[in-house]
Amino acid sequence: MSNEWDAVTKIGRNTHNTRPTVARTQAEINAARRSGAVVATEKKYVTGNKTSDPNGQRLTKIDRENEVAPPPKIDPTVGKAMAKARSEKTPPMTQKELATKVNEKPSVINDYESGRAVPSQQVLAKLERALGVKLRGKDIGTPLVSAPKKK
Repeated sequence: MSNEWDAVTKIGRNTHNTRPTVARTQAEINAARRSGAVVATEKKYVTGNKTSDPNGQRLTKIDRENEVAPPPKIDPTVGKAMAKARSEKTPPMTQKELATKVNEKPSVINDYESGRAVPSQQVLAKLERALGVKLRGKDIGTPLVSAPKKK
């Protein structure tokens, strides 16, 4: 209990915070060691265009290995079948005309024909009906046979 009476509390501007100082150069670190101060060094990772620590590069590589795989792209045979069916129409249909017919953007049709698109069953179904050619399943490129309507 006597410890509380002996404690000194400083109030005002002249009270100094005992924050650790950061030595930025090797000379400052050596001077602190000579004076007997407690010296702790930490390795910081460098960012930007400078060379970085190989441990950080290794950890980044491990992180990249755990990433989710990109979604599968459409098979190139589907794009070839689409282009062939478009050109066989009378008169030949352009990508833009096909896009307006199936209510999609021309870039979507271009992506499907070039094999860059992620397959969507809804878009493929609309393209099948517009072109009259199967684009899903085993017989890609064969004419679409409509089932007889029930009465």
